Amino acid sequence: MAPSRNGMILKPHFLKDWQQHVATWFNQPAQKIRRHKARASESEPQHPAVPHGAVSHQSPRWQGLQPGGVRVAGISVDPRRRNRSTESLQANVQQLKEYRSKLILFPRKPSVPKKGDSSTEELKLSTQLTGPRMPIETCTRWRKPESSPRRRRSSRHLPSLRMAHANGQLFGIRAKRAKEAAEQDVEKKK
Repeated sequence: MAPSRNGMILKPHFLKDWQQHVATWFNQPAQKIRRHKARASESEPQHPAVPHGAVSHQSPRWQGLQPGGVRVAGISVDPRRRNRSTESLQANVQQLKEYRSKLILFPRKPSVPKKGDSSTEELKLSTQLTGPRMPIETCTRWRKPESSPRRRRSSRHLPSLRMAHANGQLFGIRAKRAKEAAEQDVEKKK
């Protein structure tokens, strides 16, 4: 029975062996890596090759696929997603074309194949694929080699930035002082 109102808590044995009842989660980062590797080894849907890591293709109509048949083919689709870069769109189209050329769709009923299913000759030649389906090839941009650590240490960026900021802030005052000093020199010469 629960205590009522503001009475004392009866028999509070809270200090008894509390270390055994503490739940910790120190293995969370390792479990995350483990789940990621397990998902990579399994058969996943085909994802787009884009630099920001989207997990779904945009609308597949430009590829000649019907939205219902795309899921059956193992291609993940996000209708909200838009390719704002023509290069990434072309890369994704090329990736899907290559994927579709290698794809063999088995009919649900072998006696009644539907449109889009593979022919019987292709089904006889098919083998089970193991490992990653189609690894995404990412192209890295060329980067200029960085300078040596000794050179980086010698070039002090923060003081130079501070000086540039101070010069910008004090530009008008310094110009005014220089003008007044020039006028005083002219008066002294007279």
